[in-house]
Amino acid sequence: MNFTVLIPARLASTRLPGKVLLDVAGLPMVEQVRRRALESGAERVVVAADDPQIVERIHRFGGEAVLTATTHRCGSERLAEAARLLGLGDEEIVVNLQGDEPGMDPALIRAVAKLLAAAPAPVATVAVPIQKTEELLDPHAVKVALAGDGRALYFSRAPIPWRRDDFPPTSTTLPAPGSHWRHLGLYAYRQAFLQDYASWPASALEDMEALEQLRILERGYSIFVHRAQQAPVTGVDTADDLERVRRAFAARQPSTAVP
Repeated sequence: MNFTVLIPARLASTRLPGKVLLDVAGLPMVEQVRRRALESGAERVVVAADDPQIVERIHRFGGEAVLTATTHRCGSERLAEAARLLGLGDEEIVVNLQGDEPGMDPALIRAVAKLLAAAPAPVATVAVPIQKTEELLDPHAVKVALAGDGRALYFSRAPIPWRRDDFPPTSTTLPAPGSHWRHLGLYAYRQAFLQDYASWPASALEDMEALEQLRILERGYSIFVHRAQQAPVTGVDTADDLERVRRAFAARQPSTAVP
């Protein structure tokens, strides 16, 4: 199975400016992400950047990067431009790995590509079990409700699904253990579908929840979900997240940076 990993990397992050170039274990964060993608067995790994500084840093490490527009509304639109610049074929499997996920498990990258190769859908993604009530209630933790066949029914920042008699929550005990899944921002698409997606206007639910994948469901397409049992080190949105990721990497063999 051949697949390409594209990594959207935006320099102008609101909560943590320039985060993709911040140091993680001696390397820029986005370079750590690129190395996780290479470890997945991808045929090709390319960073889709919005700033020449990112492109220059990736090239310094011998990687491949393309410069894309600064006006994209989401990472998937940035990837659509990168796929066109790279001349990828319509049936090529493209994995979207966020540029702020240095702790992503390479096995999950491969798993989502494998699921798309077999699934009767144009998109696949990943979810992990929610273990704590505080995670279920956290709007930064995106939840996904699943059908029996593995399709995503809905994504939300709200706690879904929810048993009627348990609302509002009265304890820290997780209601209905095993029923709640956290969505990870890791996607696989067929390249032609990625181009279609980028041509559509943002949808009403997408705008309301600030979740780009809802644009796909509102158009009537299916997203199949790989259910992993172990969550990787989560991505970096804040300074606290960055310190947590740095601590996780400190226990590993450090990567060697170049001057």
